[in-house]
Amino acid sequence: MRTCRIASTMAVAVAVTFMCAALASAQERPQERMTTYELTLKDGSRLYGTIEQQDDSLIVFRSVSGLVISTPRADVRSLREVAGTLTEGEFRPGDPNTTRLFFGPTGRSLPKGRTYFGVYEFLMPFVQVGVTDRFSIGGGTPLMFGFDEGTRPFWITPKLQVFDNGRTQAAVGVFQAFIDGESAGIAYGVVTTGRIDASVTAGAGVGYSSDGGSGGVVMIGGERQASRHVTFVTENYIWKGGHGVVSGGVRFFGERLSADVGLAFPLGEKELYAFPVVNFVYIF
Repeated sequence: MRTCRIASTMAVAVAVTFMCAALASAQERPQERMTTYELTLKDGSRLYGTIEQQDDSLIVFRSVSGLVISTPRADVRSLREVAGTLTEGEFRPGDPNTTRLFFGPTGRSLPKGRTYFGVYEFLMPFVQVGVTDRFSIGGGTPLMFGFDEGTRPFWITPKLQVFDNGRTQAAVGVFQAFIDGESAGIAYGVVTTGRIDASVTAGAGVGYSSDGGSGGVVMIGGERQASRHVTFVTENYIWKGGHGVVSGGVRFFGERLSADVGLAFPLGEKELYAFPVVNFVYIF
């Protein structure tokens, strides 16, 4: 029991240290926010920067390193705006999966027309669609068989962003599940503050069920981008009786796909154990 308490305390301390570092990084690291474009030429070259001027036949482009090139449109494969940050002269593409940590939501919203499909722990597929720039809705059902007709569990997840000043975002939402004629869910509010590459998220929710049960839960987490395609993520919960979950891991991401790998440790249990966190999300 004593070993379990020590391990739990260490896990919490690591999570808190990570979130403090993420917040300090978001406040202190020099960074320039800009409208950045990705210019891809037909020979495979790729540059990030800004458009100096363009017309029907020519594009004049300034890279983040200051290089200015003039290229005929006929040599351009694509030119598009991209999300990311310019840090100490280096452009880092942003994580495409910013509306969630591992499982819990952030205060950021899914843009209108954007959709993501995820599979959590190999058994929980999930789809979310941006209806407007502030409101999204989704749902899912377990990848398991053998349920009787009309008894297959499923869930829906409406989410509304209520505040966004560029640095801080806030949202409210519901995770509503239906299981064999019964229902249960969590109504929550969540706030995210920081930059696209270093932020802290905190939220609180009330769990409820159709049989009258209810209870509160608090979540705090964070993310910090370590390189062009790697972000550290932590997501932690506490509820009644000192029980909770501490988790941490790594997100690998590309232009549209992200993959999470981590470990989660239950708190308040008699025995110490961990279970894996494995998620995949694809952004359309």
